[in-house]
Amino acid sequence: MQLGIVGLPMVGKSTVFQLLTGSENAGFSVGKSQSAMARIPDRRIDHLSSVYRPKKTSYAQLEVVDIPGLVPGTEKGSNVFLDSIRRADALLHVVRAFDDQSVASMHSGIDPLRDLEVIAYELLISDMDLIEKRIERINNNKKKSQMQDELDLLLRLQGVLDEEKALSSAELNGEEERMMSGYQFLTLKPLILCVNINEDEITAPAYPQRDALLQFCRERQMPLIEMSAEIERQLLAFDGEERTEFMNDLGLAESGVDKIARGIYERLGLISFFTVGEDEVKAWTIEKGCHAKAAAGKIHSDIERGFIRAEVFAYDDYVRYGTTSALREQGLLRLEGKEYEVKDGDIVHFRFNV
Repeated sequence: MQLGIVGLPMVGKSTVFQLLTGSENAGFSVGKSQSAMARIPDRRIDHLSSVYRPKKTSYAQLEVVDIPGLVPGTEKGSNVFLDSIRRADALLHVVRAFDDQSVASMHSGIDPLRDLEVIAYELLISDMDLIEKRIERINNNKKKSQMQDELDLLLRLQGVLDEEKALSSAELNGEEERMMSGYQFLTLKPLILCVNINEDEITAPAYPQRDALLQFCRERQMPLIEMSAEIERQLLAFDGEERTEFMNDLGLAESGVDKIARGIYERLGLISFFTVGEDEVKAWTIEKGCHAKAAAGKIHSDIERGFIRAEVFAYDDYVRYGTTSALREQGLLRLEGKEYEVKDGDIVHFRFNV
């Protein structure tokens, strides 16, 4: 899974990328995408690691791409921007709501809703162009009658875009989703909004157009996360109890970076199951609805091929009872077959034979 970070220049987009991935400033090139892996914070892994004290602790990870900032009206820049977005599975759109005279802005005044709409419009126009070209090709095809279902769907989606709505707002059945899967429509991609706010507004945001922005996101069922990139940078200097104390002083229950990483994971429909032991405690990423045999394949193809049973217990049950023997006494340690749907937070040991 790949997350693309998008936004206009000077909104804090690359800073969010660096915070998510731990990347340094060195090596960044203007006009080129940058890619790195981001760790998905998970307090469950922290707890399991403290119990098992393994040689290695591995969190779930996600590939993150810092896509060059869009400069409207520049054809070359737009092409690089759109090509990078097509490769992403989901998008994190960073908009600027902080007011800092030392950081230049493309537009006069702070207006995150305007900035959001600039990029939303660029994605919408790209999809409109793609649909128009495909409709024209079908209409000119001698076998047009054999493609009537696709044409009807494209015309309906064209109507959605004409109303300046994202294609994600259209209700598609399974067959229609299959027909559209090869098109890589940009306004179909899952989207999360990140608003980069002033430090002094972290507990009570009051930036321009906030109410309108919240309404925009509610109407489109778009998650919105408010954070201060500057405060997140300061958090990097603390660890352990000092970090907790600093966050408490700010009134923060969770860092913005943690909220973004977790929100992305949920938005992509991903969950984690865990394997535990003295050698390693590890989170494995799967899609919701994944069955046990397929989940085993995430660890190794041999485990999937030789799958016998999955020994499963829930993280919450483990925290409550403390030991696997206690779970077994309570009937909470189960043997499941290959069709078992793995749940978020399951701790799994696979039995296999090859």
